[in-house]
Amino acid sequence: MNLADAQAILPTSAELCDLVQAVAERQDRTAFAVLFKHFAPRIKTYLMRAGAEAELAEDLVQETMVMLWRKAALFDPRQAGVSTWVFTIARNLRVDRFRRQGGAVEMVTTEAAGLDAIAEDAPAPDERLHSLRCEGRLREALRRLPADQLRVLHLSYFEEQPHSRIAQDLGIPLGTVKSRVRLAVAHLRKLLDGLA
Repeated sequence: MNLADAQAILPTSAELCDLVQAVAERQDRTAFAVLFKHFAPRIKTYLMRAGAEAELAEDLVQETMVMLWRKAALFDPRQAGVSTWVFTIARNLRVDRFRRQGGAVEMVTTEAAGLDAIAEDAPAPDERLHSLRCEGRLREALRRLPADQLRVLHLSYFEEQPHSRIAQDLGIPLGTVKSRVRLAVAHLRKLLDGLA
């Protein structure tokens, strides 16, 4: 699918998967542009309906799409649809932003407010349920990782620190950091397969 075709019609779920795969495998900028054009306005609407100001929503859209670009290789179509994955990233970034700002213990969640269903491309209830089950499996798999692997995985993927910084902070060689990240990802895959 080229950019002009994608602009003319909405991509199907299978096409969205193919686009994410193109970003993951080839850092395909055209595929990313299609994904950006498709998701950016939907994510912004979703976030604004969930209570974010327009400027914050725009920032979170940018962060979500950067995360999609960086983490495309982690997307697994067996676990969730692309829309579910992307909206989950956006929601998590919003929650993280509120936490960093020290706020909103009583923040209304998008699920409680029923805003997922309002967003034009929000995941269907069965997809949300599947996503919640997958999140539970992932949490369980993360709990089973060795502490050293979990630490570098957390710093690399969740805090987005470069490997050189992790090596410096933990006082271990750069090669050890890279090795632990690879081992952690491989271990996670095996654990997730076992929890299926």
